[in-house]
Amino acid sequence: MSRRIFLDGAFVEKDQARVSVFDHGYLYGDGVFEGIRAYCGRIFRLQAHVDRLFSSAKTVMLEIPYGKQEMSDLIRETCRINGLQDAYIRVVVSRGAGDLGLDPLKCPQPTVVIIADTIALYPEALYRSGLKVCTSSIRRQRAEALNPQIKSLNYLNSILAKIEANQRGCQEVVMLSEEGFVAECSADNIFMVRDRTILTPAPHLGILLGITRDTVIDTARAAGYEVIETTFTRHELWNADEVFLTGTAAEIVSVVNIDERIVGDGKPGPVAADLLAQFRERAKHDGDLI
Repeated sequence: MSRRIFLDGAFVEKDQARVSVFDHGYLYGDGVFEGIRAYCGRIFRLQAHVDRLFSSAKTVMLEIPYGKQEMSDLIRETCRINGLQDAYIRVVVSRGAGDLGLDPLKCPQPTVVIIADTIALYPEALYRSGLKVCTSSIRRQRAEALNPQIKSLNYLNSILAKIEANQRGCQEVVMLSEEGFVAECSADNIFMVRDRTILTPAPHLGILLGITRDTVIDTARAAGYEVIETTFTRHELWNADEVFLTGTAAEIVSVVNIDERIVGDGKPGPVAADLLAQFRERAKHDGDLI
């Protein structure tokens, strides 16, 4: 079945979806996006994702031409029209077509795209064996330069770090703050476990407050784990009992090797396994019906 894409008010065939080369999302990365998951006919935490999309747009003064409810309805319709009960959904709002200057005032109409498809960020085998990651020389940018709460179309900071991971044969990369504290990965939040206490970088370190991250924190606390948002260095990470990553596409995946240091016993740990099982069960029932 050919996928159909929502593009500026109409559903078009995947091969016919076209955006102007003068679109400032293409020319300058001027736009915002969200990645969303649907499980078993329910879109997981749809309202939280839509709220974050509108927050990102407000910060960059990008007027989305739909209200929040209408956007939610369009996301559901994109899943329905493609016959998807389990899906990865990408919502993109760019500044729209303008001239070759970067002035957003020259872009009279934003471009809105909604894609619903399937995704497997990591092979299922890696959830059983765990990831190998390394630390990037690329630092996460300061909030004063580009606030990480904006899910913008400009991901070069993360892409440069991901290139290092590829060059070193790793599946992901740890990014540090300018002060040298662990911040996050190129596309995932990071957690560590010590004596069954779960620690994760604090918001002020320049991280995206991921929706999966928030869900995992809530799930862990409800299950009786202590969760602390704090600062820590690679020393603590290297010596953790467990390390795991969270993200919309990744869900929860364990890390077993960091910078050639074996994490714990070199296998995915019980805390991450417990939280992944709880997360996947919750995702089947917690969400807006498509």
